[in-house]
Amino acid sequence: MNKPLPPSIPVLIVGGGPVGLTLSALLSAQGIANLVIEDDEGYCSGSRAICMSRRSQEILGWVGADKALVAKGLSWVGGRSYWRRNEVLHFQMPSEPTQRFAPMVNIQQFYVEEFAHRAAQATVEPAQVQWASRVTGVRPHADGVEVVVSTSDGMHTVRADWLVACDGGRSTVREQLGLQLEGTQYDGKYVIVDVVQKTRRAVERLAWFDPPSNPGSTILMHRQPDDVWRIDYQIRDDEDPLEAVKPENVLPRVQSHLNMIGETEPWEPLWISIYNAKCLTLPSYRHGRVMFAGDAAHLVPIFGVRGLNSGLDDAGNLAWKLARVVRGQSPDGLLDSYSTERVHATRENIAFGAKSTEFMAPPNFAYQLMREATLRLAEGDAQVRSLINPRQSTPITYVGSPLNADATEGWSHDMAAPGAPAPEALLQDGQGAFHLSSRFGRDFLVLALGPVHQQEPTLPGLELLSIDPAMDVHGQAWQRYGLPAASDQALVLVRPDGYVMGRWHGHDPAPVFQALATTGVLS
Repeated sequence: MNKPLPPSIPVLIVGGGPVGLTLSALLSAQGIANLVIEDDEGYCSGSRAICMSRRSQEILGWVGADKALVAKGLSWVGGRSYWRRNEVLHFQMPSEPTQRFAPMVNIQQFYVEEFAHRAAQATVEPAQVQWASRVTGVRPHADGVEVVVSTSDGMHTVRADWLVACDGGRSTVREQLGLQLEGTQYDGKYVIVDVVQKTRRAVERLAWFDPPSNPGSTILMHRQPDDVWRIDYQIRDDEDPLEAVKPENVLPRVQSHLNMIGETEPWEPLWISIYNAKCLTLPSYRHGRVMFAGDAAHLVPIFGVRGLNSGLDDAGNLAWKLARVVRGQSPDGLLDSYSTERVHATRENIAFGAKSTEFMAPPNFAYQLMREATLRLAEGDAQVRSLINPRQSTPITYVGSPLNADATEGWSHDMAAPGAPAPEALLQDGQGAFHLSSRFGRDFLVLALGPVHQQEPTLPGLELLSIDPAMDVHGQAWQRYGLPAASDQALVLVRPDGYVMGRWHGHDPAPVFQALATTGVLS
């Protein structure tokens, strides 16, 4: 049951999908009061977004939602692609036993929403979610935003210091502000089907090009929890989308494909929808006191699973910055960096997504010919096979971010350069083994790598983690953070969202504070 709406709130989030609820949990964990407005009566129906990247698992871990997700989800590290009946690709994503999370976990979107919502409710100041309520008006002001909300008991106006639009591809907030997404929309359409069927098949991403079961089509399959198959198949350009999603047209195609791959257990459909690829973004994700995240800010193709994963990265990037601004620890100009960094990330995701889309669903005859030639060659030439696999979602390096400290020299590589995701490492201390990423997501963290010759650096107001060579039992921290020798010393400043802000040789703390001041993080 909904509670009465408050007359004012520091942060109002429009949209209670996975991005909005994750942002709510992240803000609640930082002690920031927030209100979520959601049009639906509860969590979504159907699987919708299903592949959760390692980075998304890490973000959900900041609020304790990772354990439930990993326990329920199905982990996978690779996949197979087939041309007609022949396997033309078997790929593996980077993975190793010491990693904290698998590269990908398959799980239905409604579980992600539930786990994020539960995490928000478990905080000291639980967020309020107003279900079955719709935003009908947005009036921005210089010092806040007035939001008109339609609920079952009438119309209400809530004043928010900050508004975050997480209300999807048909964003009401975006429409209210007169903003439009820019980019490309592809014509190719995919029917999306969830079916329940028991299987012993391994958890992999499966793809068929021109399969005998559905000639001329492309089919994708993922196993999900609860004995659910997610099946996506391309329809012909001359097919009516309204007719294509009718059960009498969907079920025979599904049956034909299940027969072809030898899945003979009884099955039944759960959910049917339709999709077409879009490469669209707002030019800016900040408009005064209104911020945009997830599908309200950008729409990217499903190929390479960048949609929900990029939305959760939006939430992870925005939450700590907005929390600092609300608390008065940083000027509101810090929020401009959210837009700069995440628009850059979207443009990279769109570039990769467009390439994948043009291969998975060729937009014209020329692309169709090139794809067929690639698939033919891939049967006998291993060097061609990499062209078949869409690059899976990976964290984007924030090249040129205004928060990056000046780069310093003398490192063995740039894996941990300013703007890069902070590399993972499995470490050992007196309490046992722990992953470095488990220390991210709270506040700024300074890694003091190397032997302490005199005393630890003094860093008031910042969390310090000293890592001596004995703790780095696998040599991962030294190698991944670019220290040439075990005797070297370095300080690495890691942002609350797990990105490197700067790194310096030695243990002098002065450059750390200078970086925080010159990048505009401190008030």
